[in-house]
Amino acid sequence: MGVSRVSIRAALQSLKTQGLLDAVQGGGTRVIASSAAMDPGMMELVRVNRENLHDLAEIRSILEVWAVGRAASNRSAEDVAELTRIMEATEADIAAGAHKSENDIRFHLAIAKASGSGIYLHIVAIIRGVLHEMLDYHRYELFPSPQDDQMILAQHRAIFEGIKAGDPHLAEAAMRDHLGFVLTRYSRQTPRPSQS
Repeated sequence: MGVSRVSIRAALQSLKTQGLLDAVQGGGTRVIASSAAMDPGMMELVRVNRENLHDLAEIRSILEVWAVGRAASNRSAEDVAELTRIMEATEADIAAGAHKSENDIRFHLAIAKASGSGIYLHIVAIIRGVLHEMLDYHRYELFPSPQDDQMILAQHRAIFEGIKAGDPHLAEAAMRDHLGFVLTRYSRQTPRPSQS
């Protein structure tokens, strides 16, 4: 095919980072199915009614706080290096006005990987497509302004610093603040009916 091994390794690594491939112990790689293929109903729920994104954000606020605590406790030097690259790419994209949600999804997938939980990674793999759609909605409709970009960047930086420091409490508090900010914006945009 005329393609070097280095190019193939780089492409495989990129697909792993995006959550499309998974390394198999002992060598090899496997394709991870998309959420649309595994659960087309969930994707349809999100497309039909944006209110369902609020529900997903509430669920994320529980799961991701747990996951980031695990990530801070279990992160490897490779995890920190990957998160560093993502933070740098996010800063560059914001400065250039580039597509904002790609690095958001990479950031949250890297946290899932750093958590060291196979179960959580599986959950994230199942909802990856929905999560991507959610983050597109966040970055282009819910948080469209340059000021929003800077606030999200600062929140992600605080989460990253907690993970990098190996401080689960700091990372959890930063994630709680981040997702609380998201939920507050949802509530302002679409008031929820009272739950009795």
